[in-house]
Amino acid sequence: MEKYQVGVIGGTGMVGQRFITLLEHHPWFELKVIAASPRSAGKSYAEAVGNRWAMDTPIPEQAKDIVVLNAEEDVAEIADQVDFVFSAVDMKKEDIKSLEERYARHECPVVSNNSAHRWTPDVPMVVPELNPEHIKVIEAQRKRLGMKRGLIAVKSNCSIQSYVPALHPLRGFGLERVLVCTYQAISGAGKTFATWPEMVDNLIPYIGGEEEKSEQEPLKVWGRIENGVIVNAEKPAITAQCLRVPVSNGHTAAVFVDFEKKPSMDEMKAIWAEYKGRPQELKLPTAPEQFLRYFEEPDRPQSKLDRDLGGGMTVSIGRLRPDTQYDYKFVCLSHNTLRGAAGGAVELAELLCAEGYITKA
Repeated sequence: MEKYQVGVIGGTGMVGQRFITLLEHHPWFELKVIAASPRSAGKSYAEAVGNRWAMDTPIPEQAKDIVVLNAEEDVAEIADQVDFVFSAVDMKKEDIKSLEERYARHECPVVSNNSAHRWTPDVPMVVPELNPEHIKVIEAQRKRLGMKRGLIAVKSNCSIQSYVPALHPLRGFGLERVLVCTYQAISGAGKTFATWPEMVDNLIPYIGGEEEKSEQEPLKVWGRIENGVIVNAEKPAITAQCLRVPVSNGHTAAVFVDFEKKPSMDEMKAIWAEYKGRPQELKLPTAPEQFLRYFEEPDRPQSKLDRDLGGGMTVSIGRLRPDTQYDYKFVCLSHNTLRGAAGGAVELAELLCAEGYITKA
């Protein structure tokens, strides 16, 4: 097949770097454009990134010599060269909203890793295995903004992609209350141990804004489309506490849940083992064959052992047991910059292409 030509705006940051590594051998997508801040514009990508390259693998050869464009000033030029862009820009929220709408109005679809548009009512916030039907709201979004090809679709916060996938297939039992404590890797803050040495042998029990996102975003993911907007679900009631821990990659969550109709542990394990989403049905390139994996071992899942399962796109679950205050408690793990960030956005772009919302320009 003829590959989609892709741009990455915000390509020098950690998530932008991850996008560029994921595009290196992608069967559908080809990296065409990299854009970043004015201080990087005009330089080759290798020169612009310099010693800030944070991935485990070298800069892809196809990216090294690409001349970086200005993400804010070269919108029309970028839109003319690509079929869509991934957005990973680091700016104020209102500036990101404005910039992503500028790309969309230039009939350039935007698949965003940013939080700026997560609460725009007609912008779908999609975890492809969980709520692929939400992409239908794009029709209303295009009507509102006067677009034909343009669109904005976003992925959720990386923290909820550790535990919400495990809860999603259990909604048939009626999710009533959820308590979650997340233990989040430093790459979620765009850091490594080299750039954040004070995190070595440390734990910070606060991540600004993260608890609100972890409590509220699942309700949009589980919402419904009405009159061209997404209406949040009313349940479950979620309370969250989010901690930064000295782990390079991998967000872990300790989950406590009450059900309206309490399932058995065997029922829950069987549902997790059998669950497949739309990406698995479509056999999307980034989708893992096994979306959810349960471990019987009492010391699993572990970041070091399990975060890379399914190319970093499988969600691992373990330690399911009864609780004294809730029906059950268990532990979840996902790779935050793959399932939780760039990988999830690439899978979303694949879904949008497969369902006809992103087309060749």
